Amino acid sequence: MAKVEIPMPKMGESITEGTVIVWHKQEGDPVELDETLLEIGTDKVDTDVPAPVKGVVGKILTPEGETVPVGHVIAVIHTEAEDGDVSAPPPVSEDSSASAPVSSASAIEDTPVVMPKMGESITEGTVVVWHKQEGDAVELDETLLEIGTDKVDTDVPAPASGVVRAILVPEGETVEVGTTIAIIGAEGSEYAQVSASERTPAAEPEPNIDVPELSEPEGSRHLEDGRFLSPLVRSIAEAENISREELSSIQGSGRAGRITKKDIVHHLESRTAAPVSRPPKTVERPARKPPVPSAHRDVSKAGDRVEVIQMDRMRQLIAEHMMESRRTAAHVTSFAEVDATRLVRVREANKKAFFERDGVKLTYAPFLIHAAVEALRDFPLLNSSVEGDKIFVRKDHHIGVAVALEQSGLIVPVIRNAGRLSITGLAHAASDLAHRARASELLPDDLQGGTFTLTNVGSLGSLMGTPIILQPQVAILATGTIIKRPVVVEHPDHGDSIAIRHMMILSLSYDHRIIDGAMGVAYLRRCTEVIENLDPQMEL
Repeated sequence: MAKVEIPMPKMGESITEGTVIVWHKQEGDPVELDETLLEIGTDKVDTDVPAPVKGVVGKILTPEGETVPVGHVIAVIHTEAEDGDVSAPPPVSEDSSASAPVSSASAIEDTPVVMPKMGESITEGTVVVWHKQEGDAVELDETLLEIGTDKVDTDVPAPASGVVRAILVPEGETVEVGTTIAIIGAEGSEYAQVSASERTPAAEPEPNIDVPELSEPEGSRHLEDGRFLSPLVRSIAEAENISREELSSIQGSGRAGRITKKDIVHHLESRTAAPVSRPPKTVERPARKPPVPSAHRDVSKAGDRVEVIQMDRMRQLIAEHMMESRRTAAHVTSFAEVDATRLVRVREANKKAFFERDGVKLTYAPFLIHAAVEALRDFPLLNSSVEGDKIFVRKDHHIGVAVALEQSGLIVPVIRNAGRLSITGLAHAASDLAHRARASELLPDDLQGGTFTLTNVGSLGSLMGTPIILQPQVAILATGTIIKRPVVVEHPDHGDSIAIRHMMILSLSYDHRIIDGAMGVAYLRRCTEVIENLDPQMEL
């Protein structure tokens, strides 16, 4: 007979300990492979832990309600195998999922799908839509699902061919990076040969809830009636200012009436509709986001000839960001008229050869970005951000370039260190970002860290615009459409004359808290000088 030690699993990169909530098996009980052995919890998630082997529970070393470090042995299972034939499940690394570990018996044939890290500053992601369902076949690199952050939505390819054995995170749920969100069973494996209804569903991880860390006395882990409170439930109660008395009134659906996350969330929803009568609190409750209107709203209330359209996720984010910018910055817009004739001539003279040589179309964008950066060198305050009563002037020029998407709105990827790039380098960078934006291949880091933004409203046929500043930046430049029209041209020897020129209007919106009108106009004047004095013979 062999002994298999069961360690406290690591539930996430920042998690160092876990609490045994309830044992589903007791000493002497038989247990099957992958059968739920116990439930554990942290201040982020409660989840079931499956048995890594088939056998009999020999010893329970950590009782219910006790908190132990990750890796601490919490139980021993006796198996029928000889000593040395069965080993303990491998330790969970820091990069592993935050869900229950995949058993050693199925790890060979199963491939976990984890929430990918979408950028250095991204710690969680939301499942937007599953393109495959449980029981569906999937090929290597075939789109499996779409995930989103507060910056970008992107497709996630399948890491292996096989059959989707289990979907652990439903659509609309947000989980930490590294969390296992699905399991793909290898073709021909036992899981690939059974139907979805015959499979034992894997434990569904609770979504991460960003709440302050609790430091509570031992007694606070139980209610007066003896029911155990998991770390997750205690965290939600703390964040939502739910008293112990109110917690005691909640009917729990867990074992022995234990309150689960679903119970407390349901209670909060009911309390929002009909508040529980209790003494007023002096502690401020965290702001709650308003509910998203249902896509199936009864349109008869608005009239039979009114169509009600649910905003998609990107449109909601754009709306939120634009309103926040209006509330934050004191917007002012100044305008300048530019003679873009030289710009047009330089582009026309080079665009064919440029495309043949570089495989990239030569647009006006790289020239305009170049002009914006040259002006920022002379007026660095426009390349800054405001935090409280401090101004942070950025010495690197990370230029956001607005890209219009066909149906889902506007997105602003960033060209890093644009001031170090030539016109050719800017052309390649702008083309690459635009292509990846329209192909949903941008990463969140591509959309962060911008210090100044340029939006080409002229590409849509607009004469000029009054753009909204992209926070936390303090200025945004809009370039209007280039049109031919007669203008008065001054010549030092021949005086004034009327000529047909390519004209364009620049619009600069800036934060009047730190940028005065004189500086805004001076910046536009410098942009104009750069554009009007391009060398017609310049080589790209």
